[in-house]
Amino acid sequence: MSHKDGHYVYGMHAVQAILDREPEMLTRLWLEKSRRDDRARKLLQRASEVNIRPERVSREVLDKLVGEDTRHQGVVALSKDTPAGNEKDLAQLLQNLDEPAFFLVLDGVQDPHNLGACLRTADAAGVQAVIAPKDRSAGLTAVVRKVASGAAETVPFFQVTNLARTLRELQQAGIWIIGTSLDTEQDIYQADLTGPLALVLGAEGKGLRRLTAEHCDSLVKLPMHGTVQSLNVSVSAGICLYEAVRQRSMAG
Repeated sequence: MSHKDGHYVYGMHAVQAILDREPEMLTRLWLEKSRRDDRARKLLQRASEVNIRPERVSREVLDKLVGEDTRHQGVVALSKDTPAGNEKDLAQLLQNLDEPAFFLVLDGVQDPHNLGACLRTADAAGVQAVIAPKDRSAGLTAVVRKVASGAAETVPFFQVTNLARTLRELQQAGIWIIGTSLDTEQDIYQADLTGPLALVLGAEGKGLRRLTAEHCDSLVKLPMHGTVQSLNVSVSAGICLYEAVRQRSMAG
């Protein structure tokens, strides 16, 4: 949900995350009058610490701000826009890395719920950047921020004009590009995920685009033993990222 002065953030996790990490981004905060539970008290305490005065309003006011069908949990904030990074921003992050790269690349993920879930998992796994193409992909919407539960404010998110070119530049920087595909014999557990790494996952139901797959150094698949042939992209991302976490922790 957009606003002429920024965008709305809603839900306890998402609003608390901004208050904790980037309170300077918030310009207004609304809290439902009837909320007086522990989570609301914690939010109010943090707001007071950063000199933000919440406006106590009715649920009807909150529904009008973000829509009646939105699960705002009784809290809505107005945040300044924080646009996704671009190619130059990504190059700067690469230059400043002091440990092996660990990136997640999403090729055409359009469902904001899936992007939010991927950001949340990426944050938990210690991913340093999530990269997506500008076209035919979800951006940092209010729904994405709500589902990400604060991870949209902590995980650097980059949208690039030409994903294939970006993958080549990552390779030139010494990063191994591993894509997921059903059209390969190697499963994720046979791959070496310990070095500088970018895991590439495709769109819901379609998988990697041909050109994206061609720019990967290797392709892996998740072993499927039942009748289902593919998993939701956010589920696949979680499995792949945490296999990488396991291998990297074992490697020391």
